[in-house]
Amino acid sequence: MTDWETIGGPLGGWRRPGTGPRIALLHGFTQTGRSWRSIVERLPRDTDIWCPDAPGHGESRRLRIDLETTAGLVVETVGRARLVGYSMGGRIALRAALDHPSLIESLVLIGANAGIDDPVERARRVDDDEMLARSLETDGIDTFLRRWLSGPLFATLSPEAADMEDRRRNDAEGLASSLRLMGTGAQVPLWSRLPAGECALRYVAGELDTKFTEIGRRLVTSWGAPATLSLVSGAGHAAHLENPDAVASLLLEP
Repeated sequence: MTDWETIGGPLGGWRRPGTGPRIALLHGFTQTGRSWRSIVERLPRDTDIWCPDAPGHGESRRLRIDLETTAGLVVETVGRARLVGYSMGGRIALRAALDHPSLIESLVLIGANAGIDDPVERARRVDDDEMLARSLETDGIDTFLRRWLSGPLFATLSPEAADMEDRRRNDAEGLASSLRLMGTGAQVPLWSRLPAGECALRYVAGELDTKFTEIGRRLVTSWGAPATLSLVSGAGHAAHLENPDAVASLLLEP
């Protein structure tokens, strides 16, 4: 990362400057902007790449705001760009694309959800996220990370690709805040707004991630502008970490 520089803006994080197309990469829960290293090194050197840290994470760990406000800060920080988001980062990117369409050149979502539209299920998820937040505060980040990454969502993710060293740059208080303010339970469902999507959308899912493959099909079908579903061979939920070659290639497609 010797050719990277820190981001000076509302959100902390990292940027690899370039004179070519601008891409903003939004990471998932427990990660930081640095988690995109394997993708960044596979993109053309002239690409202007922005990797902000989400509130509660990395250089933004002291920031306590909700998903809607975060989406606004992302576009304020990076300007007009192709927006790529994984999981939590995908939910932020989707909200940004719907709230600030003139600033989004195109949208790539990796294993992301548009929210839980059933109110009972959403209330249950709020309770689950609160239990996770309390376990972070009680057990500490190392214990939580080991438990989090041992779940079925990451069954196909190798320890090397999981990059525990980067995840340990976070702290328990910041991650707990992220769960409470930006967790899937706290997210306002966006399904009813999807037909208003104005930019081209590519939804990426690992072929082994059956839950998010189905979510991707629904999201692509509902999107107003042209939309494509791309499945990554042999990958699970964290497709960009498990098969960075394939995902980087998809990011270079129109």
